[in-house]
Amino acid sequence: MSRRVSMALLAVLLLPVSWYAAACTPADPDRQFLLDVAQALGGQDRITALKSMAVEGEGDAPMLGQSTMPDSEQPNWKVTEYRRTTDFANDRTDMQQVRTVQFLFAGPGMQRQHQILDGTVAFDLGADGMARRAGAQQARDRRTEMLQHPIAAVRAALAEGTTLSNRRSEGDNDLIDVKTSKGDVFTVAASRSTHLPVSVTTRTSNDNLGDVAVVTTFADYEDVSGLKMPKTVTTRVDKYMQLDLKISRNAVDVDPVPPAPDAVKAAAVPEPPAITVAVEPVTKGVWWLAGSGNHRSIVVEFDDHLLLFEVPLNEARSKAVIDAARALSPKPLTHAVVTHHHFDHSGGLRVAVAEGLTIITQRGSEAFFKDLLARPWTIEPDALARGPKEAKFEFVDDTLTLKDKAMELRLYHLLDNPREGTNLFGYIPRDKLLLQADLYDNTWNQHLWGQNVLDNIKRRGLAVDRDIPVHGAMEPFAVMAQTIAAKPGR
Repeated sequence: MSRRVSMALLAVLLLPVSWYAAACTPADPDRQFLLDVAQALGGQDRITALKSMAVEGEGDAPMLGQSTMPDSEQPNWKVTEYRRTTDFANDRTDMQQVRTVQFLFAGPGMQRQHQILDGTVAFDLGADGMARRAGAQQARDRRTEMLQHPIAAVRAALAEGTTLSNRRSEGDNDLIDVKTSKGDVFTVAASRSTHLPVSVTTRTSNDNLGDVAVVTTFADYEDVSGLKMPKTVTTRVDKYMQLDLKISRNAVDVDPVPPAPDAVKAAAVPEPPAITVAVEPVTKGVWWLAGSGNHRSIVVEFDDHLLLFEVPLNEARSKAVIDAARALSPKPLTHAVVTHHHFDHSGGLRVAVAEGLTIITQRGSEAFFKDLLARPWTIEPDALARGPKEAKFEFVDDTLTLKDKAMELRLYHLLDNPREGTNLFGYIPRDKLLLQADLYDNTWNQHLWGQNVLDNIKRRGLAVDRDIPVHGAMEPFAVMAQTIAAKPGR
C-alpha cells in the first residue's frame, strides 16, 4: 500500500463519528417523497433555480351556484384568452383572461380581468389602466391560485421552513400535507408509478357549502426546457368545476411581473362593505328592507306573525335582515321564503334555520337545501354549526296561499323559465304587489327571460300594480313591462 493511500485512509478513519452518521443516514422519508416528485418534474436544482414561468391557453369557467336546477350543469363562461405568469424570484403572480358568457345573463356578455398579487398586495388593473388595491380575501385567494400548479407547489414544499406531514396512500397515488413558512397549507398527490403530481388540494370554507376541498388536477405533461409541465389543469370546488384550462403554451424564465405601484402599496386594504339595512314602508303590513348592496328582502305582516321574503347573500346579511324584521313588530318572525337555490339567494338558509324560522321554498330545492344543512361546517363554524337545530320546511309544488284576516300572500312557481327552475314569486292581491327575485331588475343591461316573466303573470291572472324586487328599485309594473319590451336582449 502506498504511503499516499495509507495516509488518505488514516484521514478517513480519524473523521468524527457524526460524519459517518450524516453520510450514511438516508433522507427523511417525507422529504424523500418530495425529492422524488421534484426529480420527476426535472430535479430539485432545476425547480429551485427557476425564476418564473407562464402558461397560456383557453378553457371553461363555470359559474358556481347559478344553475337552472340544483342538479343541472353550472352555467359556463368560455375563456378565450388566458395567461398566468408566476414570478418566483419576486413572489408575484399576474393573471389575465377574457371570458365570454355562454348562458342567459343580464350583464355584459364579455369580461376582461387582470388580477395581480405582489407578495401580500393584491390589486386589479382596470380597462382604464388604473390599478386598484383588492381586499385581504382576494390576496389569500390569489396566493392559493398561485400554488395550483405542480412546479409552484413542489417548489414551495421544498423551501426552507416548510413542514411536511401525514404521508399516506390513496389508490394509485401517494399524498403528503404541506405547510410553508408563509402559512400556505395544501396537499400534494403524486402518482406512485411516475412520481408526477396529479393534484394539489386546499381546504377552505364556502359561504354556501361550508367545508370544501379546492382540488386542482394535472394531466398531459410535456417537456419544457428540462421541466415537466401539464397541458391540462382543472380546478374543482367540492364537486363543482371552477376552471378547466387547456394550455397551448408553457414557458419558463419569462419576463418578471412588474411590482405593485407605490400608490397601491400605500393604499389601505379595502374592508368588506359595512352591512346596513334600510327599512322602507311599502304599504300597511309590508316593508322593503334594502340598504347596502343590491340584495333586498321584504317583510309581510300577518295577524299574529311576520314572514320574511328572501334571506339573501350570506349569513351576515341575512342575520342583519332577520334582526331588522324582528324590530318592526312585537309579533314573532316565524317564516322565511327562500325564493330559489341560487347561491346569492340561499346564502342565508342556514342562519334562518338557526334562528328557528320555517323555510318556505319550491319543491325542486328540497334535496339540495337539505344537503346544505347537513354539510360539515368546521373550518369557519356558522350559527347553525355552533347551535344545531332541526330544519322546518314547507314546500311549494305549484302554488301556496298564506292567508288570515290581516293579510293574503300567494306564492307561485315560475313556470317554463329557461334560467330560474325553482323560483317562487309572490303576489299580495290587496295591494296588487309583485314580490320577486331574479325575475327582473331595472338596472339590468338586458331582459332575456323578461317575456317569460310577463307570460307567467298573465297565466296566473294577476293584476299587478307595483314591483317589489329583491334586486333593483321598486317601480310601477307598467314601467317594468315597458323596460322589458325596450331591452329584450338577443
